[in-house]
This record gives sequence, C-alpha cells and structure tokens, in this order.
Amino acid sequence: MEKHVHFIGIGGSGLSAIATVLLQRGYTVSGSDRQASPATRRLQEAGVTIFTAHRPENIAGAELVIRSSAITDDNVEVMAAHLAGIPVLKRVDYLEQFTAGQLPVAVAGTHGKTTTTSLIAWLLTVLEKDPSYVIGGVSANLAGNAHAGTGQYFVIEADEYDYMFLGLRPWIAVVTYVEHDHPDCYPTPRDFERAFEAFIDRILPDGTLLACADDPGAAAMLAYAARQGQRSVSYSIRHEAADYFAGNVTPNTNGGFSFDLYHSGHRAAGPVQLQVPGLHNVSNALAALGVIDLLGLSLASASQLCADFRGTGRRFELRGEVNGITVIDYYAHHPTEIRATLAAARARFPDRRLWAVWQPHTYSRTQALQSEFINALQAADRVVITEIFAARETAPVDGYSASQIVDILAQLPHFEAGDVFFGSTLAQTSELLLSALQPGDVVLVLSAGDADQISTQVLKGLSAMPPADA
Repeated sequence: MEKHVHFIGIGGSGLSAIATVLLQRGYTVSGSDRQASPATRRLQEAGVTIFTAHRPENIAGAELVIRSSAITDDNVEVMAAHLAGIPVLKRVDYLEQFTAGQLPVAVAGTHGKTTTTSLIAWLLTVLEKDPSYVIGGVSANLAGNAHAGTGQYFVIEADEYDYMFLGLRPWIAVVTYVEHDHPDCYPTPRDFERAFEAFIDRILPDGTLLACADDPGAAAMLAYAARQGQRSVSYSIRHEAADYFAGNVTPNTNGGFSFDLYHSGHRAAGPVQLQVPGLHNVSNALAALGVIDLLGLSLASASQLCADFRGTGRRFELRGEVNGITVIDYYAHHPTEIRATLAAARARFPDRRLWAVWQPHTYSRTQALQSEFINALQAADRVVITEIFAARETAPVDGYSASQIVDILAQLPHFEAGDVFFGSTLAQTSELLLSALQPGDVVLVLSAGDADQISTQVLKGLSAMPPADA
C-alpha cells in the first residue's frame, strides 16, 4: 500500500494536480484549504479527503506533507507535522521524486506555459503515448489538469514562482518567454534571468532546450545554453532561420490562425489550423509541435490534430453570449498577457467594442509593472479596473491602490470621459457593466484571482434583462 500524503493549500493549481496524480497512483491523499473551490470539489469527488480550514488534526495519518508556497512556517498544520516528525516539503523539494521513472517534458516561461503544456499533453494522449501530465489549468480536451500515465513521458508545467521549476530535471525543457515577473520573489530582472539559467543547468545531459527566438529573454536562454554546451533548438513566428518556423500565417474562419510549419528551412507540415485565437497561440502551437518532432513522433499527424485543440479554462474561455454581448475569461496577470489577449480579441472581433475588465494580481507586481499595464490597457475601448487581488500578500505597499492606475488612464488622450472606471468590489463592477454594456460589446475579464465571478454575475444579469429590441 502506498503512503498517505497530505497537502496544505490543496486547492491551488499546482498542488491539486500533484494530488490527482498521486491519487491515481494509489496513494491515500488528503488536503486542506481555507475555502472550498471547484478544484477541491473535483478532488473530493475523485476520493481525496478535503478539509476546509487548517487544523492540526488534519494531518493525522500522513507520512508526508506537501505545502503550497503561500503556506507559511507558522501554519498550524506545518507546525503539527514538524512536532510529529512528518517531513514537510514544498513542490520544489518533491518534483524530482514525483517525476522519477519517466522522461520529463517541462514547459517554463512567463507566458504561454499552461496552453503549451496542455497542447503537448493532449497531442501525446491522442498519439497513444499515455503521458503523465500536470497542467496549471483545466484542459478542455483532456477534461482535467492532471493524469498518471503509463507511458514514458511526463509533461509538466514548470512554474518559476518560488523557484519551483528548479526541482525538475527536464529531458526536454521548453522556454516560451522570459520577461520579469513575481517581483516579490525576484526583485530584479537579472534575478529572474538567473533562475531560468539555473533551470537550463538542470536539463539532463542528453536533453534539449527548445526556446522561442522571438522573445529577447528566451533568446538569451538559447545563447546561455550554447555557452554551457547544452543542446538547444529554436522556434519562431518571425525568424525563418529558426529550427522550427511558422510561415504563411493567416487568419482563418475558426477564429484563430493557420500556418505552415518549416523545420530547418523545409516545409514539414501544414497548413496547421488553430481555433484558439491570437498570434501568441501560433507560437505556443509551434513549441508543442517542436516537442513532438524532438520525441520522434509524426509531425503530420500532430499538425492535423491542432485544429481540434480547444485550449484551457480561463485562457480566452468564452463564458457566454447574451443579447449580443460576449463575455470571455482570460487568466492574465502580466502586461504582455493583457496585450496579447486584447490583440487576439481585436483580431477575432474587429468591429466590436472591447471592454477590458482587469483585476490586478498582487500589490508588488501591480506597482512594479504599473507603466507596462497602463500601456497594455490602451488597446481596449473601455477599461474597468477592480481593487487589487492580494493573493499571497497581506497588505498594500504604502497604501497603494488600483484606483491610482484608473486616475492615470482616465487622463490619457486615448480615452474619453467615461471610458475608464474603478470597481471597488466585484459586485459593484458587475453592476457597472450591466448598466453600461450594449449589444455588440465584447467583455474580457482579465484576472488571475477571483474576478471570473464577474463573468458569471454579468451573464446572469444579462439573461434577466429583456433583449434590447424587445
């Protein structure tokens, strides 16, 4: 009988996925979180014992405790485990053991890693390789975020927060973008870059780095790998000299883009059809197809399968359309993600008014990247900003508030009076939208926190209203 593992903070995307894999491997799994969530409910239905609230007695019977990065040393379950002599690990301490016996395909980067991980896992599944996988979101095609496979590959989203990805020993390491993030963990851009260099240093001796040549930060990782003597290959939607290149990129009738895949200068497959929108998803698909080729599998088959890829939850997720108003969720907490999402929406809905409803995520990130956020949000026609979602942070930085960004945006010549709003609560934000939306509007709810509730509330409110022409 396998041992009992208890998770503190089990509702997070990383721990919930690991818990799922261990449960499928036959472990006894329990976990606690401050409140119930869709993730904890899925785990409970699968057979995990879930505790709502942290209590010392929750760890009873556990032989190993794994805690979220947000869980502090003074957590009552952490202290109880130490007193009982039970090992307490963070993900970074457990991942090498967790992936042992399989070949890890690890996808890292500031942006795009969830979608790319999901696509690789799904392609390998359909190609009958039965991979294990851990994804930072719920895959629409796989109907989950984790699986304990019997195949030789383990596809895992390599999260850089709290240096988690340094617990992996990848056989193939994908790096999508390297753009400064998590200032609470990496105070300077150079600190962030050094972490990615350390990740590359952990690639197995016979392994490969696959990185995006279009992003300066990822391109710097290709150069670093070359200096270290590590095998590396590139992918690009801009540079034909890249090992994997997307040529003839054009919008298609499915709402995404189509492209031809070139490998080492020769057309290898295509046209690859995507229904997930945005040029950034061409890049993500290119990375996934590069992995398929590096694994020696059929590029032709994988390229055809891309047309059926539906993405992951809260990654340009169409929540609904009522009275001609479209509501979309996107898990975005960085200016580049917001910029790419708005560009994708503009390409998909070229003649419609775009509302960006943004919930800033953490005080430190919002303040450090304020100028970049302001620039990115100007791609929208209307902007609504909620108060900052604190996440793991406990207090504002010097009283800093998202209302300060609203004041700056409202004064820019790009916007007219009444184009920029502040919603102090999610309920107030929903009411504001319901009073202002018009048929034809597209609402993009951009949040890595709990602002997806706005989408639910707005769609419910719109459904209760009579049609505009009634």
